[in-house]
Amino acid sequence: MSVFDTIRPHLAAAGLGLGGAAIAALLGLPAGSLIGATVAVASAAAMGRRLAVSPRLRDLAFALIGVSLGAGVDAQILSQLPAWSVSLAILAVALVATVLTGQHLLSRLFGYDGETAVLASSPGTMSNAIAIALEGRGDATAVTVLQLMRLLILVLLVPPLAIMFDTPDAAIAPAEDMLLVYLVPLVGLALILGKLGASRGIPAACLLAGMIISASAHVTGLATGVAPNWAIFIGFAITGTVLGTRLSSVSLPQLRRLSSAGAAVVATALSLSLGFAFLTYLLTGLPFGQIWVAYAPGGVEAMAAIGLALGYDPAFVAAHHFARILILVVLMPIFLRKRGSRSVT
Repeated sequence: MSVFDTIRPHLAAAGLGLGGAAIAALLGLPAGSLIGATVAVASAAAMGRRLAVSPRLRDLAFALIGVSLGAGVDAQILSQLPAWSVSLAILAVALVATVLTGQHLLSRLFGYDGETAVLASSPGTMSNAIAIALEGRGDATAVTVLQLMRLLILVLLVPPLAIMFDTPDAAIAPAEDMLLVYLVPLVGLALILGKLGASRGIPAACLLAGMIISASAHVTGLATGVAPNWAIFIGFAITGTVLGTRLSSVSLPQLRRLSSAGAAVVATALSLSLGFAFLTYLLTGLPFGQIWVAYAPGGVEAMAAIGLALGYDPAFVAAHHFARILILVVLMPIFLRKRGSRSVT
């Protein structure tokens, strides 16, 4: 086999993934680069096209996504955390309740194994959940489809519902892009530490390392600005390409089953977030719509963007969604270990 024959599946996957990501992004779809790449590659793979993605490229994507998430934290947010202690504490309780309820629902009513149920129920850390599934925990196909369904449904529902609850202030201008002199070292360090973490069994280690390193650099002032759109696009396009190579075997009966499970999980998570947001509103007096956008179980990136577009306090929304990531990153290994031990016994 020639060198070209070896790399051709990788080149084909990259071309399809980038093309699909670009089309979906231009159409304005939520998380368009992720969804477009996934659909394009999965469709080609289902038609028998041989496609492949290097694990190194996958790790790069996870590092980019982690750095972009960590860039939402700065010293200004940390200074306001004491004032938000009540809402952050209730958020932690809400996350545990949402994961446990969703896991119970998927396991008992739809028959999914414990690890798949936990990862698919993770409310708002789609990147982390999918990264763990792609590393061999649970059913990666089911986790991916259910997480994408949750994201799409909530991105469509959250803005009109939030506006119904109260009228936000005028939108605030987004932060400036991070310079390459900051971005490149952060991604490189995330890859190095992520590899070390992966060798010690830490799930989604490159994503987690990127998030922690980026947040630390922004809090200490060593880096400024958010990840540029092109970097986020590349990260999600690569991730979608990886997902697409794994979704080609989804059958129509399986898709119908996943749709029913996804609708049930989203409805449950949505109801819980509304209930806990209302409790926080009663205790703090903060705007209910702002609290709910911060609590909404959608993708972290999507919900933070929605909060910014609706004019809610960007520091409040970003702090709560970053706290959501940290809490779930800590909780997921615990829940997975518990589910795994029960499966064995």
